[in-house]
Amino acid sequence: MRENGPVTSATRQPETPAATLPPRLIATDLDGTLLRDDKSVSERTVAALAAAEEAGIEVFFVTGRPARWMDVVSDHVHGHGLAICGNGAAVVDLHGGPGAHRFVKVRELARENALDAVRLVREAAPGTVFAIEQTYGFYQEPAYPKLHMEIPDTLASAEKLLAPDAPGAGEPVLKILAFHHELDPDAFLTVARDAVGDRATITRSSPSALLEISGPGVSKASTLELCCAERGISPEEVVAFGDMPNDVEMLTWAGTSYAMGNAHPAVIAAASGRTVANNEDGVAVVIEKILAERL
Repeated sequence: MRENGPVTSATRQPETPAATLPPRLIATDLDGTLLRDDKSVSERTVAALAAAEEAGIEVFFVTGRPARWMDVVSDHVHGHGLAICGNGAAVVDLHGGPGAHRFVKVRELARENALDAVRLVREAAPGTVFAIEQTYGFYQEPAYPKLHMEIPDTLASAEKLLAPDAPGAGEPVLKILAFHHELDPDAFLTVARDAVGDRATITRSSPSALLEISGPGVSKASTLELCCAERGISPEEVVAFGDMPNDVEMLTWAGTSYAMGNAHPAVIAAASGRTVANNEDGVAVVIEKILAERL
């Protein structure tokens, strides 16, 4: 998930990594990457995605968004219909359309680990407030801000929301959201990672101090790797795009990767190439170039 607001900007043309194997799969983040800041998919990008699929290159949307927020791209999933949501916590079949998606794979955050993470982050960063993202439910603490324009199913402390008798107790936890009103976003990320250690995976995709906490080893990269292995696709055959710290592992794993012109400095450092900003259709620019080189 990402709120509007670029981190850096650039207008130059794409820097192209050295060629490896012909791409068989394109993995792209959504907010700040494929989507423009108004959350639209441009006509140019729609055409590029369709052309890639027609050329036999699978396109995977790999996002921090929950499945219920995928209507913005559900018309563009083409053949396989799959998307990786929740920073790798779920693989979702979007063919049913908004509200009718099916979870194909779930990599949940165990409630014991979730409670440990909540306790440790509270101790390390007093004032942190939490929300709980589950497969179908969203629950939050009363002080958690209305960042996502949705009404939570239940308001209670995170400890109560993660208890064995909590609402939705039989439903997998995909991730925890941790928000701090005062800390610098990158500083908050460092503090939380140091406090929690290997009990969970912590990242961020928002320009505000909003962290996303998933199960140990769960990331966009690790779930994308599983999906590619099922298809016999190697990392060298993947082209990935991203703009925020939750994309770093995916961009590092893929054989060819592009940081958007509006990307966070950590993403620029991780990627093997760079394209123009999301509002300039940076993903489409690269896809068009890939397809032109195949002619």
